[in-house]
Amino acid sequence: MSLFKKIFSSDKKETLDKGLEKSKSSFFSKLSKAVAGKSKVDDEVLDNLEEVLVTSDVGVDTTLKVIERIEERVARDKYLGTDELNKILREEIAGLLSETNKGVATEFAVPEDKKPYVMMVVGVNGVGKTTTIGKLAYQFKKQGKKVVLGAADTFRAAAIDQLQVWAERVNVPIVKQEMGSDPASVAFDTLKSAIAQNADVVIIDTAGRLHNKVNLMNELSKVKRVMQKVVGDAPHDVLLVLDGSTGQNAFEQARQFTKATEVTSLAVTKLDGTAKGGVVIGISDQFQIPVKYIGVGEGIEDLQVFNKYEFVDSFFK
Repeated sequence: MSLFKKIFSSDKKETLDKGLEKSKSSFFSKLSKAVAGKSKVDDEVLDNLEEVLVTSDVGVDTTLKVIERIEERVARDKYLGTDELNKILREEIAGLLSETNKGVATEFAVPEDKKPYVMMVVGVNGVGKTTTIGKLAYQFKKQGKKVVLGAADTFRAAAIDQLQVWAERVNVPIVKQEMGSDPASVAFDTLKSAIAQNADVVIIDTAGRLHNKVNLMNELSKVKRVMQKVVGDAPHDVLLVLDGSTGQNAFEQARQFTKATEVTSLAVTKLDGTAKGGVVIGISDQFQIPVKYIGVGEGIEDLQVFNKYEFVDSFFK
């Protein structure tokens, strides 16, 4: 199928295949039980398939769309063998995701007409937010871009220290203040410093306290307002980081954060350590926000640009 022409380099594809191994083997063991003893796709197989997709964290709404597409195909083709189910799933899920023009990038890139390009990164503690920022800084620097980090998660000393470690590892400047400082003040200083250094990309870490959504909303709004005093249209991207290993909880976090602030893109991390990789398919379909990045390993190179065709190809390979 033309949707699945080779896009990624073999190294990147291999990392993606390996990163989705647990999700894939869990999914296929459920799928083989669902079709055991059946030669054709009938109502019972479709009912079983629905359960497989839901328990693989694809999400109820997306699952129902996939099942509907397969039902239409069964009606059209009259006879579909269960041996074809894997190929059909791959095609129908790719078809479903291709109804939007998101998830088609293959390289890390920022618009050339925004300088500095300002990213504000949000997400609850423990989802891999700081690690994602470090890996993004590495990727942009590798492209020859000048990157500045801002440690505006001043609620936890560990967050500032962790970002400092990444700044040293990637060898990029960081702007920070003491723990407990005003996050907006850190963001302001970061943008001032970035402009003085003629930086291309600014990545600002923020606190992720969801238990008090009103405070979070107010804090993030203030950070944005203060940034706009320096760069009028900042931030250009509000990236929400979600932990893929939490499955349905990642959906819930996405819902809560999109209520608290305007999120423009998503990163789903820790996919290599979980069987819940199907959550990326559901999140990509359900939220009108593009999944931009996925974490498929511990290494500095293992944050990848999300490409829906490569992802579905690896998942159903």
